Amino acid sequence: MRDGTHSLDGTGSFDGTHSLDGWDSLDQATKVFMAVRPQLFGIAYRVLGSTSEAEDVLQEAWLRWQHADRGAVREPKAFLATVTARLAINLAQSARVRRESYTDPWLPEPIDTRADPQLGAERAEALDLAVLFLLEKLNPVERAAYVLREAFDYPYKQIAEMLETSEANTRQLVSRARKRISSERRKPVDATEHRRLMKVFLTAARTGDLAVLEDILTEDVVSYTDGNGLRGASRIPVVGLVHVSRYLAAFGPRFWPHKEIDWVEANGGPAALVSDGGTAVVLLTLDISERGIERAMWVMNPEKLTRYVASLDN
Repeated sequence: MRDGTHSLDGTGSFDGTHSLDGWDSLDQATKVFMAVRPQLFGIAYRVLGSTSEAEDVLQEAWLRWQHADRGAVREPKAFLATVTARLAINLAQSARVRRESYTDPWLPEPIDTRADPQLGAERAEALDLAVLFLLEKLNPVERAAYVLREAFDYPYKQIAEMLETSEANTRQLVSRARKRISSERRKPVDATEHRRLMKVFLTAARTGDLAVLEDILTEDVVSYTDGNGLRGASRIPVVGLVHVSRYLAAFGPRFWPHKEIDWVEANGGPAALVSDGGTAVVLLTLDISERGIERAMWVMNPEKLTRYVASLDN
């Protein structure tokens, strides 16, 4: 690093010649990496919305850290965050193509946040599944700028260096992302009201109570089901109060009998894990504002469910 900057040079290591004793050893490099790993994972996961893809990014970041000229790195945390952010952006660009051909609506992969409520960040921003879903609509650079600013509180100047752009452009990237999210998502209710309405929703969905569903759903509610081609999963979003309430009422008799429901936490909020004979079949999360339920997100993709359930046992 030179003159307070955090930019990477063309070789993938930081500029500068001020080494810190001990960082050259692999043992110390491992300790440094593991110390910042929660933050690195938090950056990659928020940009990608996928735990498996975030782990891929961290594996590559670790390899680059192993082979970097660590003696020339004055701030390993900044170096590793920069590498992680850039790798996540690159992977997000290729992931967008894959998700466009995804069989069902693609939803972010849920993650258990009990051990780390803020998932390595300064604050638990850009972690809610509804926000991650909206972030997917931004281009990867906008997404990364928003995540680094809102969740990790990096200064605009440092984000600009990390993303290899100007500070003015960085401010524009974050501003556009904020406006996009605020225009598509209303202020959520508190945790107590959220849980209450989830219970009401589940009871009404299980019994097919149209009157209650129509009372708690918003006029423009959307129900998304991510099954990645799984039989029985809706292939397109269900939109609007009438369609969603009728869909849930018709869906109920076929789906809910013999199902067990466990209250869990996903991405910092309440969620319902639905199982059949001890096997998880769906994780339900709701986006709820003062108007009512804005989005219902049903994660049925077996791979996403398997990883989420495995995290509950750790």
